[in-house]
Amino acid sequence: MDMEFNMNDMRDFLEREAALINRPEFIADDPVQFPRRFESLADIEITALLASAIAWGNRKMICRDADRMLALMDHQPYKYMMDRGYEDLDPDMNIHRTFFARNLVNFLSGLRRIYERYASLADFARANNVGDATAPAWRLVELVNAELDAVCEGGVHDSRCLPGNLDNTALKRVNMALRWLVRDDGIVDMGVWKGVIDPSRLYIPLDVHVGNTARSLGLLERRGNDRRAVEQLTEVLRQMRPADPVYYDYALFGIGVTGKSLG
Repeated sequence: MDMEFNMNDMRDFLEREAALINRPEFIADDPVQFPRRFESLADIEITALLASAIAWGNRKMICRDADRMLALMDHQPYKYMMDRGYEDLDPDMNIHRTFFARNLVNFLSGLRRIYERYASLADFARANNVGDATAPAWRLVELVNAELDAVCEGGVHDSRCLPGNLDNTALKRVNMALRWLVRDDGIVDMGVWKGVIDPSRLYIPLDVHVGNTARSLGLLERRGNDRRAVEQLTEVLRQMRPADPVYYDYALFGIGVTGKSLG
């Protein structure tokens, strides 16, 4: 086979696999269900960041703990944040695995600084030209981290909220949250960030399974699951779907692990 035929064949395969997962039925067992519960943009954004922040490990546990986290906020995340309801939390209360209430406090305190000045995180991203950055996801995290670090004790970065090693991190969870917020095909992803980041500039949410699947398919050569691997894999996917490369996240995620775990 020549390379063109191979690429077309792979595109067709990924399209079929993605269509099996990108269905309304997927929502009920995925963390995307939580931001989808809300109508206001601020509630959607805050919930997307918090639910994605704890999206590692067993999928049922992730969803259970995200539900409990929203219950702590009386299912009104924006109001809870702006009213500083988090100040009453026991810092040692466990939220999910190694994410504790102290981390939630840091996250909400930092986000509050943004929402004091902007009506939404989307407006914050627009004002800082995030969509024009070479790597919008990493630029957004850099900007949000500056707000989080300003409220953390001693200015010490809380990596349980968002990664700090931006030169190396794959930003898996943030890239997943941005997929939810930016992609808009009316099925699973919400597409509420109109004109903030073009879908063509999103990056694949890379975890161990997605990386291994991509390597087994010959889509990725790099062995580590780091930022460079994300960039390499996404560039290959862009060749097959230039306007919407992360659509294939559904295919790479779904092959072999449907309903089992998130990395």
